[in-house]
This record gives sequence, structure tokens and C-alpha cells, in this order.
Amino acid sequence: MRVAFATCSAFPPGAPDDQAPARLLGAEFVCWDDPAVDWEAHDRVVLRSTWDYTRRADAFLDWCAAVGPGRLRNPPGLVAFAADKRYLAALTAPAVETVFISPGAAAPPLRGEVVVKPHVSAGARDTGRFSPVAHDQARALIARIGAGGRTALVQPYLPAVDAEGETAIVYLGGRMSHVLRKRAVLRGDGIAPVHSGSLRVAAAMLEPDLVTAATASPAHHALAEAVHAEIADRFGTPVYARIDLVTGPSGDPLLLELEVIEPSLYLSTAPGAAQRFADAVAAS
Repeated sequence: MRVAFATCSAFPPGAPDDQAPARLLGAEFVCWDDPAVDWEAHDRVVLRSTWDYTRRADAFLDWCAAVGPGRLRNPPGLVAFAADKRYLAALTAPAVETVFISPGAAAPPLRGEVVVKPHVSAGARDTGRFSPVAHDQARALIARIGAGGRTALVQPYLPAVDAEGETAIVYLGGRMSHVLRKRAVLRGDGIAPVHSGSLRVAAAMLEPDLVTAATASPAHHALAEAVHAEIADRFGTPVYARIDLVTGPSGDPLLLELEVIEPSLYLSTAPGAAQRFADAVAAS
């Protein structure tokens, strides 16, 4: 089986976390937008560090469709669904309360501490956290997102994110593989400070101890299972999925994001995870 791990021009050798499964599979790293690549020469094309796709989402989704469901992992239908954060309203699982503001629409009244982000985004780009004294900045970001033809999402900032972080449950080949804990990325009022590199991700995303191995409560596991089952029913079992959860005001978990396109899976935090990932790719 000939396998390609799709990456981007900012990371032509691929992400460090993907090196072990690539070696196990004998996979090569190839930039997704390289016009010289013959994708039909590969049996599997696995989306990994395609971290620039949000800048050219339409071109990226067209490329996914061209590679095709028989070859692309995860499949194009699931990728198109998850590329637009409006999926939060399409899933039946309880999710963080979200207001969607279409381009040209008026911003709703803002109450308390809020998060603003675009409907297509990664790495906390164009994302901010705003307390009541900074609501004018929040409205300015909403307007800027809308002016670019994008839908803005407004969510309450949940105190549990500062207290306990996010819980991420990783599935490989349809089975739960490992659990992660991510500390808060948005710290204080304003748009997240970005690293000045070519991808301009939030600076906090690059902190070496941002994500660690963890455990999850039975309620968090149950919600992750429900989300995974729903997407598997609609699109087929994904080769990989990272389901990011937070604890809501009632103490119950809520879905924050469904990561099935290019998430870091932090395979090195869990013994055997790289082999499980390679096995899932080979079996798909």
C-alpha cells in the first residue's frame, strides 16, 4: 500500500508527531496543493498537517473531492462538514451555546465574557476572548469577520476552561485511543496574540506543555462516544477524530469542536498510539 501524508508548504517534512506512524506505514509527506503530485498513484492520502487550508477553504475542499472518498482519509464528505463550524448546530450532541452572525447581519447584544471566532478557522486565528469592558472590541471583530464574507460565531467563555482546561478524546480506527488535556489558549481580553510564522497560529498553541496526557470522566466519555457515533453513522467511521469537550455551567460536558481534518493527535503522549494510527490507516 502506498500512503501519502498530506501536509502544507509551511511544513513540507510533516509535523513531528506524524513521523512515527509515517515510518510504520512507509508514507511520504506531500503538500496538498503541489500540482506535480499524482494522487492516483497513492492508495491512501491521509490529511495531516494541512494547516493552511482555512485560507483557501474552497480550493482545499475541491482538492479533497478530486482525491475522492476511496483514497482520502478522512473522506471528503466528512471534511466538508467539519470545515465549517456551523456543524455545531447540525449535530444532536449538546454543544457550547453558539450564536451565528451572517455577513451583514447585526451583532446581537453581548452579555458577560464571550468568545468570537469565524466559521472557518484553525489555530485560534481571528479568534478573541472579550470581557464586558471589551465588548466594543468583540463587535469590531464580528464586523471584520463579516466584512470578509465569513460568518462569526459568538459563544460564552466558560470559566471551566481556565479552571480545568479542555478535554480532548482521540479516536483511531473507530476506537477510543487516548485522552488529552489542553490548557486555556485565550488568555485575557482581545484577539489571541499570534506567532509571526507563516501560518500565524495563536502563540499559546506553540507552548510545549499546552497539551498533556489525561483522563476523562464517564460523562465526557459518553458525550464523545455519542458524537463519534453520529458522524460515523453519517459519513462512515473516521480513521481518526479528536473530540474537544469543555465542562458547561451545569457541570455537564459540552462539545466545543469536532477535529477530523488536520488535528494534532499528540500520539507521543500515549504508548502504542502511533501503531494504532498506522493500523487504522492500513485497515481503512
